Amino acid sequence: MSTVIRLPGPDGPREHLLREPVSWPQPDGPPRSRIAFAAAHVVADPLRDDGCASIDWDNTLAFRRYLWSYGLGVAEAMDTAQRGMGLDWTAARELIRRSAAEAAALDARIAAGAGTDQLVADPANLDDVVRAYVEQVECVQDARAQVVVMASRQLARLATSPADYRYVYDRVLAQASEPVVLHWLGPMFDPALTGYWGASTLNAANEVFLELVHDHARVIDGVKVSLLDAEHERALRSALPEGVRIYTGDDFHYPELIKGDDTGGSDALLGVLAAIAPAASRALHALDDGDLAGYDEVLGPTVPLARHLFSEPTYNYKAGIAFLAWLSGLQPGFTMIGGLQGARGLPHLVEAFRLADAAGVLVDPDVAVYRMNALLDVHGVNR
Repeated sequence: MSTVIRLPGPDGPREHLLREPVSWPQPDGPPRSRIAFAAAHVVADPLRDDGCASIDWDNTLAFRRYLWSYGLGVAEAMDTAQRGMGLDWTAARELIRRSAAEAAALDARIAAGAGTDQLVADPANLDDVVRAYVEQVECVQDARAQVVVMASRQLARLATSPADYRYVYDRVLAQASEPVVLHWLGPMFDPALTGYWGASTLNAANEVFLELVHDHARVIDGVKVSLLDAEHERALRSALPEGVRIYTGDDFHYPELIKGDDTGGSDALLGVLAAIAPAASRALHALDDGDLAGYDEVLGPTVPLARHLFSEPTYNYKAGIAFLAWLSGLQPGFTMIGGLQGARGLPHLVEAFRLADAAGVLVDPDVAVYRMNALLDVHGVNR
C-alpha cells in the first residue's frame, strides 16, 4: 500500500501519493568506467556551537561510509561541507584526518580540499597565499587523501592579473607529491571567486587555465569544473592534455556529461551525488555494462531534483543535501553548522521532498513522511 502525505502548496494543501520504494542494492565495488566522487556535507551537533566541536562526528562519518557502500568516492572538506560557510580550517583539518582514516580502513577512495582559508586576514602578498596552500596540500597528503587544489578567495582578492595566479599555482603544484585535482569553482557557487584566473571573460579565463594545466600535466590527475555550462565543459574536455581527466562539477547536466559522446565522457565530483547515491551507483554500473537505456532510466529522473537543489542562490544547495540525508534516515536531525539549514525556506524543502520521491531516492517512504510531517508541524503548517 502506497504512503500518502498532505503537503502545502500555493493553492492550499494537497495529498501527495508517494511512489513505491525503489530497491537499490549495494554493488560489489566501485564503477569501472568512471571515477565518481560524492562531495559530502557535515552533520552538526545541535547541542554545541564551538567550531570543530560542533561537528557530530559519528553521524558525519557514518554518512561517508554510506556513500562508500555504494561504490562512490568521497570528496571531503569542500564547499558541500560548508568550507568557507561555517567550516573553518581547524575543523576541516580534523575532518580530513578522520575521514581519510575511515577510507583507509575500508580501502575506499577519498579526495580532500586544500585551500587557503587559514588566512583569517587578507594576505600581505602572494607568498602568503603560496605558504597557506602548501600547508594544506601537505596536510591532505599526510592524511593519504588525494589533493583537490581549491580556488582561493584570498588569492582572488589579492591577484591583479593572470600572472599572479600563475605565480601561486606554479609554486603550489611544484609541492605535489601525487597527481592532484584542480578545482575551478564558478561565482554561482561562491561570488567571491568572480573573475578567477584574472580574466574578465570565460574564454580568457579558459586560456589561462588550459595553459596552466598543460604546463603541469605531469602532476595533474584531473580538473574539476563547476560552471554549470555543459558546452564549455565539453570543449574543455577535448582540449585537455592526454591523461588528464575532467571531473564534472555540473549539477545540472551531469547525466549527459558523464555518459559522454564520441569524444569521451567526464568523470564526476559532484555535490548532488551525495543526495542520489544509490541511483547514481546503479546508473554508473549500467554504464559499465553498456546499458545506456538503463543509465538514462535511472539518472534522468534525478535531474529535476538536482536543478531544484542547486537553484539560485546556488551556494545554498548544501541545505538541500542535508535535508535529504535527514529525510532518508541517514542523520538524526536536520542540523548544519551555523544553522545553515535555515538557508532554504519551507516551500523549497517541500518541493525537494516531491522531487526526491519522483526520483525514487526516498529509500524508506514511511521515515520520510514521518520526518516531513514533523517539519511541517514545527513550521505551524495546518495539515
